[in-house]
Amino acid sequence: MRNISDIIEQYLKNILHESPEGTVEIQRNDLADQFSCVPSQINYVISTRFTLEKGYVVESKRGGGGYIRIQRFELPQNVALYAHLNSTIGNDIDQNSAEGLIYQLEEARFLSKREACLMRSAVSRECLMVNLPYRDEIRAKLMKAMLISLLGK
Repeated sequence: MRNISDIIEQYLKNILHESPEGTVEIQRNDLADQFSCVPSQINYVISTRFTLEKGYVVESKRGGGGYIRIQRFELPQNVALYAHLNSTIGNDIDQNSAEGLIYQLEEARFLSKREACLMRSAVSRECLMVNLPYRDEIRAKLMKAMLISLLGK
């Protein structure tokens, strides 16, 4: 059974998918009422599942007429994709950022579910049992090598 966070995430993704602009604007309290949860649950979902690393820009305005705006941004295509990946990964990358990038590539259908799963396993701290900062440097090299191989198909 899915939990409330998964349900809220899927609901917001469906609205984003249907939006021609790739943007959704919500009232936090209205959404909390709709799902019979506390407003902080909405904050949790947005802050953990709609991050920049996962391909989303979130803007919020507090107050009486406040809102939360979520906008999906697309990865650049072809040659620009490699430059984007290189600048995103850099010389080192932490596990959360790596997983966010993998998630973004899977959502954009550059990676299959299986490829994404394999990549997450390969760059996990449990697999890379090396002290920082070397672990983040090795993770970056692995990410670049795997992505060049997978995206160059």
